[in-house]
Amino acid sequence: MHYWLQQLQQKRWEYSNTRGGAGQRDSWSSPTLAYAPTGLVGQDNDALVFDKLSDSMEKVRSDFAMETETDGGGMVGIQSARGPSATNPLNFSLKNFGTELRNSMSYLRPGRGGESRRSVFYTNSNSNAEEWELVDAPTKDFPEHKHHPDNLLLLLHSFKPLLRDMMASGRFGRTAETRSAESSPVECNGSKPLEMQLRLQSQQEELSRMQHEQVKLREELASQKELVRLLQQTLRTSQCDRQPAGQLAALLQERNGQVQDLCGHMERLALEKESLQQELKGLKIKVGEINDQLGMLMETIQAKDEVIIKLSQPSSEQSATPNEGSPSPNKDQEEVDILKDSLQGYKSQNKFLNKEILELTVLRRNAESREKTLEAKYTVLEAKLCQVESKYLVLLQEVKNPVCSSSEQSPGREVISRLLEDALQAESSDQQEHPIFKPNVVSEYDTFGFKTVPEEEEEEERLVAKVRALELKSLSMTDQEVSVGVKWENYLASIMNRDPVRSPELKALFRYGVPHEHRSQVWRWCVSFHVKKFRDNLAPDYYETLLNVARDKPNPASKQIELDLLRTLPNNKHYSSPSAGGIQKLRNVLMAFSWRNPDIGYCQGLNRLAAIALLYLDQEDAFWSLIAIVEVFMPRDYYTKTLLGSQVDQRVFKDLMSEKLPRLHAHFEQNKVDFSLITFNWFLVVFVDSLVSDILFKIWDAFLYEGPKIIFRFALALFKYKEEEFLKLQDSTTIFKYLRHFTHTILDSRKLMSIAFGDMNPFPMRQIQNRRSFHLEKVRLELTELEAIRQTFLRERETSQDRRSFVSDDEEDN
Repeated sequence: MHYWLQQLQQKRWEYSNTRGGAGQRDSWSSPTLAYAPTGLVGQDNDALVFDKLSDSMEKVRSDFAMETETDGGGMVGIQSARGPSATNPLNFSLKNFGTELRNSMSYLRPGRGGESRRSVFYTNSNSNAEEWELVDAPTKDFPEHKHHPDNLLLLLHSFKPLLRDMMASGRFGRTAETRSAESSPVECNGSKPLEMQLRLQSQQEELSRMQHEQVKLREELASQKELVRLLQQTLRTSQCDRQPAGQLAALLQERNGQVQDLCGHMERLALEKESLQQELKGLKIKVGEINDQLGMLMETIQAKDEVIIKLSQPSSEQSATPNEGSPSPNKDQEEVDILKDSLQGYKSQNKFLNKEILELTVLRRNAESREKTLEAKYTVLEAKLCQVESKYLVLLQEVKNPVCSSSEQSPGREVISRLLEDALQAESSDQQEHPIFKPNVVSEYDTFGFKTVPEEEEEEERLVAKVRALELKSLSMTDQEVSVGVKWENYLASIMNRDPVRSPELKALFRYGVPHEHRSQVWRWCVSFHVKKFRDNLAPDYYETLLNVARDKPNPASKQIELDLLRTLPNNKHYSSPSAGGIQKLRNVLMAFSWRNPDIGYCQGLNRLAAIALLYLDQEDAFWSLIAIVEVFMPRDYYTKTLLGSQVDQRVFKDLMSEKLPRLHAHFEQNKVDFSLITFNWFLVVFVDSLVSDILFKIWDAFLYEGPKIIFRFALALFKYKEEEFLKLQDSTTIFKYLRHFTHTILDSRKLMSIAFGDMNPFPMRQIQNRRSFHLEKVRLELTELEAIRQTFLRERETSQDRRSFVSDDEEDN
């Protein structure tokens, strides 16, 4: 219990320190991560803030560190478990002896083990050696009830030196200590010697059975002798008979062979008889020795039982008459030992409680200082809110008054200008010097490294971007997001650093989204799960080998890769310049992939998939994530030159639109709007650059777990989210213009996920696969027809050119 309390105190200490003095971390986030964060986002210094431990708090812990006791009584927890045990050697010896005897007797008893049972015992190969060799039971080829007597001799020979050593060491003497007599269960009830006596009786029964077999063999020998005598008499009678010489010779030869066989059999029986007699003598000697040892053991047990009975009797006469004598010195010593033990326990408990009081005092002071800081911040925010409210009241008052002339500079315009300047102005130096009193303004980059307010845009668009960032931040602080983080914390704690197992519970967690601090670990597991069948058959350094080949040999895709590196995610700080940290990693991943898939090489769109993966994974895992998407999730020819798989998915999506959103699909058909011009890029790069970053990564969480069906779900959910707005537009130009940017106006990820995983059900993957197969044949047929038309056009053009050249030659001749 003491050890457990110390560990609990240590965990609370670490958690309180990692929360930070200014309360910068959320209350539900994990104080320590099981895996080190990887990827460009995971290694970003701005991602997670860990404060240093307080010097005063560490001083408290160092001054009041618990001292570990050197004796066995002071050990707790792991030290106590790893300490030497106080096992009685006599107890241990008797237990081992009984186990060996029980195992050996189970082998010798007939009909108990069956053919498949394998019992073993140990024999001492050398009387002076201490190593034991293993003797196996007979195989199933020999019946178990016909044991050779040598096995019994080996058994008795194995127990003889063991008992001799035990008797020589004095473990069974009459002068054993009282404490060993009390602690040994074998010496208290005598169950083990009784079991030995039962085993000895079974051996005696075996011996009597063997004697009975010897009597039978003797009777059989006498009958064989009588048979020989009869045969000899028959031979003499046959000699008297005057038969033909040929028949007599054959008969004599046959009889001689029988006589020789009988003589050989008699000799073997005689040898077997002698061996049985010798074994019988040896068994009698062994039985005598075992009887002697058993008697000694019974006497020892009886004597020790008497000592135990005497010691267990209450000393009522000594307590009734105090004048007869003082308490025994053993009892006094026991009481002194108990008091010393209690004193040591109280000392340890006192040290622990003192340390606990000081730690709680430091924690309380830190909480008070944090509370004062939050109060000051709240006061500053309240003052700023009052200023903003006063400005807006002035603005409303000015807007209420009618404007006489547009050219006239009204005070309302000045107020609006000042408000816009305040909203878009950068952080001042005074605010940076006092970060505690600074409100939570929108930073230049979000958690994933994307720019929140683009600088090259107009003032109105910058203001809209800042409003969108503030709304996203407010949505991320809702109670629902906090509960999702708590669920992930509980799940990861339950699996204890093991790989997750696919289950409905885990699927529901992925559909809620993975918290930022656990996304590297979870994505790594998803990628490893999907590409396990590839990686198991390849060398561990497969990625490095591909990378070295790509560096040494020319690659036809390298030129296009270099052109697209800076165009991948220009609004992300990790890919915004040639010196950014993600550019070289992205180049390595794309080059290695092009060497693995020479049929694809490089396709525009792969760079964005790899760039998103690199934000949370290292190079090798990002390479395997690209393989999982291209070779596992997507159909064949999805990223080839023809983009056949992508075209098929657009037709499947049109079918799903007509089924799930019939009104919107009819509206698009009526206005002749081809929405596949926009959705084609959604499917090709899995919504990269089409959604706000917070929703994008939540879609990728579910995508890496469930596969390509997620793309269809969220593509339909996006149209369902804005269905009413689309239906209000009646012009094809207006619809297409709104279609190009409407996804960036969707900010509520919870509502979008509710539509994707609720309103779109049922959504079986088999339906998508069947429609893919249907449209694949149609697209291939159309491509074949287009290729035939192209070839015909090329031939006609060549023919027309030849005719023109022929006519021009004739004109020149004329």
